[in-house]
Amino acid sequence: MSENREDYYNLVNRIEDAFSEIDSDISTDLFHTDTEYAALRREADQLQQAHPVIERILEGAGAISLSEKEHAAFVRYTGLKVQTEEAERRQIYFRGHTDSFAYLKKIGAI
Repeated sequence: MSENREDYYNLVNRIEDAFSEIDSDISTDLFHTDTEYAALRREADQLQQAHPVIERILEGAGAISLSEKEHAAFVRYTGLKVQTEEAERRQIYFRGHTDSFAYLKKIGAI
């Protein structure tokens, strides 16, 4: 078997090498095809823009004080992020199944 063919059949390495791109593609596809996912992402983005403290919490260092309104916005933001990440993981799971089936079919295993 040639080295290129071995590389092609080594699905684990191919997926590891391409995972960042696959992950990004899945998020992009979800945003454009799943209206509920897109609405969650938009709301999270709007909260982050309306409440700059969210960015400071996520990226900064040091002490931060929150108003009641900012705290509520941050709680809502984290809930939205959990929902979008669950949708992304679900899509990755299903994508893995379809890609695996296509791969097994291509190599003649099924």
